[in-house]
Amino acid sequence: MVDASDMSDQQAEFDSAWQLASGVDGWLSEDQARRLHARARVIGPKPATGETGTADLCETATVVEIGSFRGRSTIVLGSAAPEGAAVIAIDPHGGGDRGPGEIAPDTARGDADHEAFNRNLEKADVAKRVRHVRKPSSEALGDVFGDLDLLFVDGAHRFAPARADLVQWGSRVSLGATMLVHDAFSSVGVTLALMTTTFWSRRWRYMGRVGSLAEYRCDVLPVRDRMANAARQTAQLGWFVRNLVIKVLITVRLGRLTRLLGHRGGWPY
Repeated sequence: MVDASDMSDQQAEFDSAWQLASGVDGWLSEDQARRLHARARVIGPKPATGETGTADLCETATVVEIGSFRGRSTIVLGSAAPEGAAVIAIDPHGGGDRGPGEIAPDTARGDADHEAFNRNLEKADVAKRVRHVRKPSSEALGDVFGDLDLLFVDGAHRFAPARADLVQWGSRVSLGATMLVHDAFSSVGVTLALMTTTFWSRRWRYMGRVGSLAEYRCDVLPVRDRMANAARQTAQLGWFVRNLVIKVLITVRLGRLTRLLGHRGGWPY
């Protein structure tokens, strides 16, 4: 049974974090931020075995975020993660892969993002809790040690880098821990990357989604579960096609027609 006071505390903590994060540029919705906050809040120190063979030591829990932009999701993670947890934000702030029409690197744009990121984290009072690695995720693997207790993937949405993030960083997620993927079943590149990694995976159990934020738990899946797991993800492709149609209509300036698909404005996230 979930304790009512704990639910109240969690709600109050999230409300406080979202008040700080919601004014920061970004694409994470309130409901998605709530899921991110909830998963970061429950991680804790891991028992470690000392030289005597007893599990009397503790290792620091580790949260990794790939793709920080100006810090909206970083503030949520930094606010929710327990004291002592390592929160590591990986983003090269190169000015590219920022969204539709802003794929190519741009130094001035990237430096502006970096300055805003630092300023936003300071304003939210989480800067001391977050370690920023200003590198592409493919080059930052050696900057993070040990297994991960929570992985949030919101990096480059092109197929190759998105798949590399899922494979390289996903392989470091601890058994029983969570991976959250933004723009799942929305971005073409991210969706194709998921189809080639998680759909028939032996270790990623699909737990559902909040909009385009998909949740996976690192597990050991027998064949029967893998088939059901693939079916559950395949069922999301109808929503994916809907999002593609919406994006096309917005691009060709027929956004008003998206209301026929139940969409109420803005790029679908």
